[in-house]
Amino acid sequence: MNILEQIAQKTADRIEEEKRKVPLEQLKEQIRPGSSGFLEALKRPGMSYICEVKKASPSKGLIAPDFPYLSIALEYQEAGAAAISCLTEPFWFLGADRYLKEITENVTIPVLRKDFTVDEYMIWQARALGAEAVLLICAILEKERLRAYRQLAEELGMDALVEAHDEKEVEMAANTGARIIGVNNRDLRSFTVDMNNSIRLRALAPAETVFVSESGIRTAQDIRLLYENHVDAVLVGETLMRSPEKKKMLQELNGGPLHGSN
Repeated sequence: MNILEQIAQKTADRIEEEKRKVPLEQLKEQIRPGSSGFLEALKRPGMSYICEVKKASPSKGLIAPDFPYLSIALEYQEAGAAAISCLTEPFWFLGADRYLKEITENVTIPVLRKDFTVDEYMIWQARALGAEAVLLICAILEKERLRAYRQLAEELGMDALVEAHDEKEVEMAANTGARIIGVNNRDLRSFTVDMNNSIRLRALAPAETVFVSESGIRTAQDIRLLYENHVDAVLVGETLMRSPEKKKMLQELNGGPLHGSN
């Protein structure tokens, strides 16, 4: 069993426990009405940045021993981020639902719940926590579940970032109606990173799809190369989380201030 399969199984076990504590019908009563601005935020001119609030990862271990998650999210917003990604997976990434809830209550830009969605309960949960988008990973969902989960997210007023790793998964994402396709440059099954993965797979996604490159992005040259190859947005985590001056690092990656920065 590879690491992605381990995380998915652990997540399934965790969600079963959470269902016992808060049954779905009770969870539905907590849903706050609203509509997502996530997709539109990624469509704005120039490169759009999804900035990640992340304490740890299975490939890098502890990234941020000091973790003022709300201050980090607010700094991203001030710097001009299009959206925020918040990890809620608690075992490998040391995330928490309360991080997401507090961030969504205090920022005005869209927030993605970054977790390993293996049950529709998690989509209802994301909406209840204030998320405007959820992550759906092709490698852990079969085609019809992927389609159903995306549709449910949209029915609840959220967008879905559908993540692929290879040609087959990009095709699967497109065929199930994904409006946002993300390509993870880090293969979570082996942890190998290939920046060219996004460039190679962009050509296989429909032109009208908002295309996101994820992981391994470290320099302005990386950003420039991706933008020149029609990538619409990037999800940046470790590079920002390791920087003591996150706004300055974003500006360095962007080659200047971001649109909407203060």
